[in-house]
Amino acid sequence: MALLIILITCFVIPLATSQTCQTPDDFVAATSPGHVIIGGLFAIHEKMLSSEDYPRRPEIQKCVGFEISIFLQTLAMIHSIEMINNSTLLSGIKLGYEIYDTCTEVTVAMAAALRFLSKFNSSREIMEFKCDYSSYMPRVKAVIGAGYSEITMAVSRMLNLQLMPQVSYESTAEILSDKIRFPSFLRTVPSDFYQTKAMAHLIEKSGWNWIGIIATDDDYGRMALNTFAVQTTANNVCIAFKEVLPAFLSDNTIEVRINETLEKIIAEAQVNVIVVFLRQFHVFNLFSKALERNINKTWIASDNWSTATKITTIPNVKRIGKVVGFTFRRGNMSSFHSFLQNLHIFPSDNNKVLNEYATLLSACAYVKDSDLSQCISNHSQGTLAYKVNKDIERNFSLRNDFLWDYTEPGLVHSIQLAVLALGYAIRDLCQARDCQNPNAFQPWEQIQSKCSKECSPGQMKKTTRSQHICCYECVNCPENHYSNQTDMDHCLLCNNETQWAPVRSTACFEKEVEYLSWNDSLAILLLALSLLGIMFVLAIGIIFTRNLNTPVVKSSGGLLVCYVILLCHFLNFASTGFFIGEPQDFTCKTRQTFFGVSFTLCISCILVKSLKILLAFSFDPKLQNFLKCLYKPIPIIFTCTGIQVAICTIWLIFAAPAVEENVSLPRVIILECEEGSILAFGIMLGYIAILAFICFIFAFKGRKLPENYNEAKFITFGMLIYFIAWITFVPVYATTFGKYLPAVEIIVILISNYGILCCTFFPKCYVILYKQETNTKSAFLKMIYSYSSHSASSLAMSHVSLDSSSSNITATNPSSGGRPAAWQESRDIRAQAFAHTRRENAASMSKTWPRKRISSI
Repeated sequence: MALLIILITCFVIPLATSQTCQTPDDFVAATSPGHVIIGGLFAIHEKMLSSEDYPRRPEIQKCVGFEISIFLQTLAMIHSIEMINNSTLLSGIKLGYEIYDTCTEVTVAMAAALRFLSKFNSSREIMEFKCDYSSYMPRVKAVIGAGYSEITMAVSRMLNLQLMPQVSYESTAEILSDKIRFPSFLRTVPSDFYQTKAMAHLIEKSGWNWIGIIATDDDYGRMALNTFAVQTTANNVCIAFKEVLPAFLSDNTIEVRINETLEKIIAEAQVNVIVVFLRQFHVFNLFSKALERNINKTWIASDNWSTATKITTIPNVKRIGKVVGFTFRRGNMSSFHSFLQNLHIFPSDNNKVLNEYATLLSACAYVKDSDLSQCISNHSQGTLAYKVNKDIERNFSLRNDFLWDYTEPGLVHSIQLAVLALGYAIRDLCQARDCQNPNAFQPWEQIQSKCSKECSPGQMKKTTRSQHICCYECVNCPENHYSNQTDMDHCLLCNNETQWAPVRSTACFEKEVEYLSWNDSLAILLLALSLLGIMFVLAIGIIFTRNLNTPVVKSSGGLLVCYVILLCHFLNFASTGFFIGEPQDFTCKTRQTFFGVSFTLCISCILVKSLKILLAFSFDPKLQNFLKCLYKPIPIIFTCTGIQVAICTIWLIFAAPAVEENVSLPRVIILECEEGSILAFGIMLGYIAILAFICFIFAFKGRKLPENYNEAKFITFGMLIYFIAWITFVPVYATTFGKYLPAVEIIVILISNYGILCCTFFPKCYVILYKQETNTKSAFLKMIYSYSSHSASSLAMSHVSLDSSSSNITATNPSSGGRPAAWQESRDIRAQAFAHTRRENAASMSKTWPRKRISSI
C-alpha cells in the first residue's frame, strides 16, 4: 500500500521535463469528447527508446517503431464508437474515447491506467486515495485493452481498485479467467486453455510426437507453455526443447536469445514441428534470421501472429516451411472497410497517431506497396515532425488499400465486440438515468450489466443484431433438444432413437416402449369380441350335434364338414390373441401364418359346399358335366390348403417376420412385428382372396335355391362381407401408424370371420330352433319337389305325362354308376320328393305335371 501511495504521489507531482515527454498528454494517442468516456490501451509503437541498459530516472521515454497492425486496431475502436454514436443504441448520449499508446511497455500502460482512474472534473493527474471507491467518479467509465496479456494483467490489478471494467480484445492468458484476482477483467476472446488444447489435438491427429516450443519469458508465454506441455504429455507427445525469448524488444538480449534458439533448432535436426507462442515482432525477427540459416520447419502459430500480414512481408518467407495457425472468429468487415476508404477525410485534430501515420506515409510516398511497411518501420525508428500538408493528404487517400491488406479481421471483430458490449451495458444503465450527466453511474455498475438477460436452462442464445454475439435473445430449445446450463450457445440433441425431450427441456427422457397390451381398452374389446365368436362357434357345434339327423344339418354337408368349418372359425378367432401383447419372435412368425392357413381351410370347405350346391341343382347339361369332373372334395380341400401352407413356409424360411423397434415417433418406441416381406404377406392374403372370389362365383350361380336350402345365397353374402372388409383393410393398414396397427388387422379378421360364420350357420340354426316344422323330411322333400318343378318348367321343355317322367327317371338310373356322391344324393332326394308328392297329390297334379327330365346326380 505504501508503494502505491508513493506511486500516486509521484504521479500527482508534475512530471519532470525531458526531451521526449514534456507533459502527460504527449503519449495520448487519440481523444474525442463525449458524455461517457471509454479508455483504450494499444501498443501502437513496438518499444520505448532508452539510452541506457536500464532506467536510472523515473521518466517516460520516446516510443519508436510504428506498428501498422496495432494502428488499425486503434482505428477499429474509433470506428466502433462512431458507429454507436451514429446509431439509435444510445439516443442522445455520445460516447467519447481517450486512447493511449502503451509502447509495449508495462510502465507506460500503468501510467495511462493512473490517468483513467483520476477524478472526474479535475486535473488528469489527480487521483484520490479512498477506503471505499463505490461513490468515486473517475473520468473514464471503462477501458478497452490491452492486447498483450503481460500488460493487461498489470493494468487490471490497478483497475481492480475501483472495479473499473476492462475488456480485452486479445489477451488470452488463462490466469485472467480467475475472478478472484481479476474481478473486473472481461474479454471477447477465449483463453489459451482452448487454444493449447486445439494445438495438442492437431499434433496428435497429425502423428507428430517429437516437437519443440518457443515462448516469451513472461506470464503469457510461461502459462501457455506449461498448459500446452501438460496436454501434449497426455497425448503421448514428447517435447525436445523449450526456448524462451525476452518479452519486450527493449531488452537488449533479445538478439542473442534468438540466435541461441536458432542454434538449438539446427542442433535438434529430428524436430520438424515447432510450436510458437510469440508476438509478431518476435516472429518477424526469428523468421528473418531463420531464413538466413535456411531453416525449414513446420511452425504451429498461436493467435498472436497467425494472421499477421507483417510476417508475410518477409522476403522469401515461403522458404521458412509450413505455417499452421489458430485465429479468432471473424465478423462482418464491410463497414470497417468503408471507414478505411474514407480515412483521409476523417478529422485528425486530436488524433496524433493518425497524423504520425500520414507523416510516415509522406516520407515513403515513392515506395512501392510491397516495401511500404518496411519503409514506415525504418522511418519510425527516428523522430519525424507531425506536419500534414495537401500532398500528404493526397498520398494518404491513394494508399488506403495498403491499410486494408494489413487488417486482421479476427482482432478487429474482437474490438468491435468489446465496444458493443460496453455500449449495451451503458444503454441498460441509462434507461432510468440521465447519462448526459457524467455522474450518472459508477464504472463498477457496468460489471453487473449485460446486453441481454441470462438464458435459463432449457433455452439457448440467438444472436439478433448483426454479428455481435454479446447481444442476443433467449429462445426455447425445440423438441428433442435440451440445455442444462445457463447462457448456452446451442441446445444439445437427444438420442432420437431412445430419448425425447419437450420444448424448453433441461434434460432428455427415455422413450416409453408401447405396443397393443392386454390391458388396453381397445385390446380388451377386441378380445371380448373374439371370445364371443368362440362361444358362437361352440354353441353352433352343440346345436348341429344334437340335430345331426335333421334335413338342415344333412343339407349342410354333414357333421364332419360342419365341424371342420367351425374348427376353422374357432382358430380364426383364436389367432387374434397373437396380435395382442408384447411382440415376440414366435408370435410374429405365428400370427399371420396361423390365420392364413386356418382361413384358407375354411374358405376351401365353403368352396366345396358351393360347388356341391351348384352341381346338385344345375339343369344345364354342359355345366353339369364340367362340375361332375371338377367335384373332388378331399383333393380340393387338401390342394387349396396345401398351396397356402407352401406360401407361408417359403415366407418363414426366406423372410420371416421379426420384432422391430420403431423409433420414428418423437416420444415413444413402438414395439411391432415387421412382416419381413410385404410381398409374401400380400401373396398370402391375395391367395385367400382368389379362393373367396371363386367361392363367390359358385355360390352366386346357385343363389336361387329352395327357402330351406338357400345356403348358396348366404355364402354369397358372406363372401361380399369378406371382400368389403379386406378391400377396406389395405388403405387403412397402409396409413395407420403406431401401436394400434395390429388392431386394424384384428378388426378385419373379426369382421370377415363373423360375416362368414353368421351367413353360413345362423340361418340354419334359426330353422333348427324356431322353424322345426320345416325341418322335417316331408317338408323338405316337398320344397325340393316344388323347386325342381319350377326349374324344370323354366327350361321350356316339352310337357310329358307323369308316366313318361317316371320312365325317364327309371331310364337314367343305370347311368348313375361311378358318379360323385353329391350327384347321387341329389338324385335320391329329388326322386324321393317326386314319389312323396305323387302319392299325396296324384289327383291334382295329373292335369298339370310338366314333362320334366330330372338330372341324374
